[in-house]
Amino acid sequence: MRYLDQALETYGKSDVYPFHMPGHKRNPLPFPEVYGIDITEIDGFDNLHHAEGILKEAQQRAADLYGSKHCYYLVNGSTCGILASICAAVGKRGKILVARNSHKAVYHALFLSELVAEYLYPAVTECGIQGQITPQQVEDALKSDQEIAAVVITSPTYEGIISDIEGIAGIVHAYGIPLIVDSAHGAHLGFGGEFPENAVRLGADAAIESLHKTLPSFTQTALLHLNSDRISRSRIEKYLGIYETSSPSYILMAGMDVCIRTVKECRAELFDNYRRKLNEFYKSCEDLKKIHVMTEQDLSKEEAFAWDDSKIVIFVRDSSKSGEWLYKELLLKYHLQLEMASGDYALAMTSIMDTDEGYQRLSSALHEIEQSLCGSGEKEQKCCMQKDLPGCGMEESSQAQKGNSSFVKEVYRPNPCQMQIYEAEEGKIAEVPFDEAIDKVAADFIFLYPPGIPLIVPGEIITAEFIERLRTCIHLKLNLQGSTDLYAERIKIVYF
Repeated sequence: MRYLDQALETYGKSDVYPFHMPGHKRNPLPFPEVYGIDITEIDGFDNLHHAEGILKEAQQRAADLYGSKHCYYLVNGSTCGILASICAAVGKRGKILVARNSHKAVYHALFLSELVAEYLYPAVTECGIQGQITPQQVEDALKSDQEIAAVVITSPTYEGIISDIEGIAGIVHAYGIPLIVDSAHGAHLGFGGEFPENAVRLGADAAIESLHKTLPSFTQTALLHLNSDRISRSRIEKYLGIYETSSPSYILMAGMDVCIRTVKECRAELFDNYRRKLNEFYKSCEDLKKIHVMTEQDLSKEEAFAWDDSKIVIFVRDSSKSGEWLYKELLLKYHLQLEMASGDYALAMTSIMDTDEGYQRLSSALHEIEQSLCGSGEKEQKCCMQKDLPGCGMEESSQAQKGNSSFVKEVYRPNPCQMQIYEAEEGKIAEVPFDEAIDKVAADFIFLYPPGIPLIVPGEIITAEFIERLRTCIHLKLNLQGSTDLYAERIKIVYF
């Protein structure tokens, strides 16, 4: 029998290097033994939902650090902050402008408040990732529909693409409505290290940041920044009371306080070292050919206003190999655990806590893989011998996506829309085989997770092309999520 605590301890003691969240990278900050400090709302320790003492002071320190008017601790992750912000900003059955590459939490908020969504589609970059949302896109959409009550975009994206938040905020505010920025992947921005400014200081009315993604904080910890009166503070607090647990973990909150204090007191040293390590890593990868580590030079200003290079995006320039193949090769042979794999690239997450050794191991592994890919007629080295390695047990794809830099463009194409999410969810639902679903209305969200962006949402039409996209994802053994067994080619439709 395998127990979770024991499996976690084994993983923590292994030589697997964590190029994944959380941002502490298993390197502890000064912190008490957890059983001795695990409490509930007792005298002297305040109440998160009515903070008047020590928790109010802690949240104010976070607000001061990021430059927001109000900051709320989130122990349900950024999801909680996204749900609260959208529901507070737009009344039930209102209209909202949403970047289509938003995390599933945004779509869940649309469903819960029965919102009518208008979508902004980011262009796919030449290197094969989803690009920015531009101020012009936002302005055109707001000009064409005066009923839109709020705008939601994601910046930075999972791959580090940053939109012009300041420019977008100026346009949105001219229409008297709020801008909500899902900045879950941007908690480290604005503190030096040559990283771009954070969304809070650039004009977002609400910005949600996951401390645990890119800073040394426990998983599930995040911040909601409120920066204007365009979203009612009382409504924010009302919805936080709904979506956030009534029994917040003091261990998680203490971890957030330690994280904020560490960044405040040591930011110059931490972010200067971070920049040095990243620069040295990218320099070491300049000679790679079959493996390509994305750099800022791969992105035009039309594709990205800026880029957060803490996200290491690694492409395989070989039509016989996929991003999933690279991901598994790095794990099984080199004991490097990356964050995610897509059709033709894999993603390594970094933070201020990563070590020189970690970067060196990744660089050396990529060079070895490069040599194996360049060797003509050489058989692929099998690397699934480590049976005790955490995460083993996955078989390699027999065939990879053909045509690098095309996967994202293929799987995230727009789908025709027949009804809103809440309308589809209220209809009669049937589960059918893939081929029977063609030309029917989807009744389910389907995601690749990570990154958690829907391939289809309830209310959109299932086309033959979409079914082929699903089959491509299944063939590549990517992590598809829905409420049916997608790998058995079953899907839910609205039944008329």
